Amino acid sequence: MINKSNEFIRRILNFPAIRPSETVCFSSLVSSLIQLGQTICEYKSRTFYTNKKNVRNSIRLIEDILIVLKEIPNGVSRFANSSIVSLSEIHFIFQKFHFLLDDCSREDSRIWILAKSEDVSCQFQMLARAVAVALDVLPLKEMDVSVEGQEVVEFVRNQAVKLKFEVEIDDGRMQVNVLKILDQLEDGIVPESHDLKRVLDYLGIKCWSACNREVKFLDNEMLLEGNTEEKRDMGILSSLMGFMIYCRGTLFDVLDNGAGRQINGGSTNADQVIRFLNLDDFRCPITLEIMSDPVTIASGHTYDRASILKWFRAGNSTCPKTGERLTSIDLVPNFALKVLIKQYCSANGIPLVETGRRNRDAGRFVGSSSVANEQAMKLLASFLVGRLVAGTMEQQNKAAFEIRLLTKTSIFNRSCLVEAGAIPPLLNLVTSRNSSCQENAMATLLNLSKNSKCKSTIVGNGGLFLILDVLKGGLKMEARQHAAGTLFYLTSVEEYRKMMGENPEFIPSLLELLRNGTDRGKKNALVTIFGLLMRPENHWRVIAAGLVPLVVNLLKSFEREDLITDSLAVLTTLSERLDGAMAVLYAGALPIIVNVLSSCNSRASKEYCVSLLLALCINGGADAVPVLVKNSSLMGPLYSLLAEGNSKASKKASTLIRILHEYNEKTSSGLITPVFIEDQFINVW
Repeated sequence: MINKSNEFIRRILNFPAIRPSETVCFSSLVSSLIQLGQTICEYKSRTFYTNKKNVRNSIRLIEDILIVLKEIPNGVSRFANSSIVSLSEIHFIFQKFHFLLDDCSREDSRIWILAKSEDVSCQFQMLARAVAVALDVLPLKEMDVSVEGQEVVEFVRNQAVKLKFEVEIDDGRMQVNVLKILDQLEDGIVPESHDLKRVLDYLGIKCWSACNREVKFLDNEMLLEGNTEEKRDMGILSSLMGFMIYCRGTLFDVLDNGAGRQINGGSTNADQVIRFLNLDDFRCPITLEIMSDPVTIASGHTYDRASILKWFRAGNSTCPKTGERLTSIDLVPNFALKVLIKQYCSANGIPLVETGRRNRDAGRFVGSSSVANEQAMKLLASFLVGRLVAGTMEQQNKAAFEIRLLTKTSIFNRSCLVEAGAIPPLLNLVTSRNSSCQENAMATLLNLSKNSKCKSTIVGNGGLFLILDVLKGGLKMEARQHAAGTLFYLTSVEEYRKMMGENPEFIPSLLELLRNGTDRGKKNALVTIFGLLMRPENHWRVIAAGLVPLVVNLLKSFEREDLITDSLAVLTTLSERLDGAMAVLYAGALPIIVNVLSSCNSRASKEYCVSLLLALCINGGADAVPVLVKNSSLMGPLYSLLAEGNSKASKKASTLIRILHEYNEKTSSGLITPVFIEDQFINVW
């Protein structure tokens, strides 16, 4: 029948039906048809907000056909071969009916099904005509179907021809209402609330979470549409997205119980799947890094697009994993895996880097947004800022939450909200004694701080020290980790790095979060410290604060590779100077670094390990080189990196190997005694 897993990757209003095999057993085909027909008839109990008459007529046709199918005798008919062709065609049509009914009853795509009413009614019409043709050639007499059954088939065939599947009157009227509202949005006119409510009530969207489901569906559909050549529906999808986001932000004052489960994305079923997965399931077999754009090749194996393209461009025509010679080097995007990776990384606070070509923000900013979408965002920004300034505590919290969602991924949304004056009232809200308000405001400022124009506005309104207060004593750990993340983006400005470094409270507060925070809090603290280290004057400050032994101890306990990589990056930056290198060596980091180099899968971690070891040899040679020479487990990973040939890590590995070999040869010959003056490694003959 239909594989349920297909529903996860199937685009709405696409019907990937599969014809049964020509060798299928006659009785099995009939049984499958009956089962599929019964599944379709179960849709009678579902709620349809559009296309009600078309759905009702379609299910009646299927019910009548089931009467005949159940009359077909069990066993193998002597005319089975001639019957299988006709029954297979009916099975094929039933599959499409199933897909269509499933799409029309979805809880997250009601506005889209309404907008596509003409296409949907045409699909119902075509499938009904296909049923009529299939029944016309069905050899009923040879299949020993009774006279009454034959009369039923004739009746169904005539009905399938005569029935008109059209856009229903109420659906058409509501379509017109939606289009009028979209026209108003395009002209920058604030729609009347009762007009918006009329549309949502018609579609059964009565709470915030139901509205948000529609937004998430449209967002994902825009992503899929953006991967097509035609991008035919991108305009209407973007307009409907603006419509639904405006409704979500202005019509619902209360977040219902379903809202919390939707904040971080992913459905309940997806969450259940994610729990049984681990990070290794998402690694490219070539680079061993998390895939940002997974594609499947002819062998059935999946790789990151950039990696497999590089493999093919090098003249290879085999599968890297199996060595199988490929009949085609076509790449098929693995959307299901891409969604899973995104959800897994979001749930676990793991950053997922996408290239500029695939960056969704950039794509939307350049030209995928419609005028209605952009104007809706500007109107909504003005509305939400008004709530932040003059609303009740509940309204302020709801507005901050909405802005938090809007600014999470969209550059355009951030610009609109900054222009509307969102930053000053958000900074006021971070001082709130309401933990939810403080968290939402701080998370929103984190999102806004990614925009270069927002940084000066935040600092210019006294935000730097308000954020410090949250970092030190936020009401919830989430608010503290958002504060650290905001500071990270502010460290991209030299002036702000100087201000933070010279203030005696910033670095100790970051170390406290690194010591006692959640994994996400520790990551934000690490990357912020890394940002501060871009200013050389801050090196001695973090060393004096006790960062090095803390990071070295944490490095032994970290399991997440992104935390390991960030820790190594901080230690590597410090070790580029003599005082930092000595602090790392005195903390007993050498065996830990070698162990990480031998055991980790991340290319970035390996590169930092080699860079760190090389810096320690150069700046702390007397304490580093003899220890490394005696470590028998070091050379294997170094030579593995050397085999890559062209990466930065391989070049540094080559230099490190040469230093160790030279030291070993000269000391074993007894001709030299290594002497270290300041930070220079000198051979004395």
